[in-house]
Amino acid sequence: MLGRRVIVEAFLRWIETAKTGDRARAANALGRAYLQSEMSADERAAAEMAMTFLLDDPSPRVRLALAEAIAWSPDAPRNLILSLAEDQPEVACHAVTCSPLLSDADLVDLAARGNGATRMLIAARAYVTRPVSAALAEVGDEEELLCLLENDGAVISSLSLKRIAERLGDCCDIRNLLLDRSDLPADARQLLTQHVSNALVGLPLAQAAIGPQRLQRISREATEAAIVSIAGDIAPREIPDLVQHLRVNGRLTPSFLMHALCAGKVDFFAGAIVDLTACSERRVRSILATGRMHAVRALYESAGLPRDISVIFVEATMLWRDAARKAPGSVLGNVCGRLLEKFRHQDAHGAIGELLDMVEKLHVNEQRQSARVYAALAAA
Repeated sequence: MLGRRVIVEAFLRWIETAKTGDRARAANALGRAYLQSEMSADERAAAEMAMTFLLDDPSPRVRLALAEAIAWSPDAPRNLILSLAEDQPEVACHAVTCSPLLSDADLVDLAARGNGATRMLIAARAYVTRPVSAALAEVGDEEELLCLLENDGAVISSLSLKRIAERLGDCCDIRNLLLDRSDLPADARQLLTQHVSNALVGLPLAQAAIGPQRLQRISREATEAAIVSIAGDIAPREIPDLVQHLRVNGRLTPSFLMHALCAGKVDFFAGAIVDLTACSERRVRSILATGRMHAVRALYESAGLPRDISVIFVEATMLWRDAARKAPGSVLGNVCGRLLEKFRHQDAHGAIGELLDMVEKLHVNEQRQSARVYAALAAA
């Protein structure tokens, strides 16, 4: 014990008068010696005590030299690493980005208590676990989350991706990085679609050229079409989450449901009806596929559709069944066209009129697409 005290006291007397550069070189040498040299237990304890005193050195150069020497090692004293990780960014960067001694709990705590520079360093680690990514997704700003999303070593859960979309989906760079990910959940993808729509509606030039009301309608229809497209491409396991997300946000409207049905997005449509009725998926699918008209109408009315609208849905369901059997490649055109023929002369107002207007728009778009395909084939 006496030898240790003598070593530490001699070191402290020396640093009181040593220049900054000399102290920095000594700190680096001391750290490397601690990790790489053969030392007795007494010598190691003395070296650790001396390094602990260096944490209070007034010059960041000294603390940086110490961090450079020990931050990478699993054998470094943990108390030193924790202190260095909370130093100013130029010193902390080595401990935060490199040290294997920082646990998930340490990093989550640093993310919560630290500033943007600290969170950026955490996001840049060679490997970022799900819990740490979740903490960054909750409190990180744009630059920090851009760094996280660009880090191939970051493991980010679906919930964290959705949280990033909720918080910063209006940032173009973040939105683009999220949309490029194959693991982005469907409900997060829909959120980003809404952010794009909101950005369009907010453009002064678009408002002046098109008019606010028409722009709102165009935006709503484009968002609806995008969601239907997303719904047709997702895995079955993602459907309940997307349906719940849309219901909570008031997007499971009759118009949207009709769009999904006419477009043949049967798995998604069935999932929506399951959510709205609380019936079992097996029963809903059975009624949609083979149920008689009265059973289908009762199902739709239990989902909250009024009687006058449920009649149109029943007819669309029967037309979809028929079209799927005869010409599965052109379900949209068949259902929309025949549905319009059936209800063309009905005096439609309010929700019914809006529903049929949407069907007509789908029909027109399908006809235009068919014309483009025909023209391309004729020119080939």
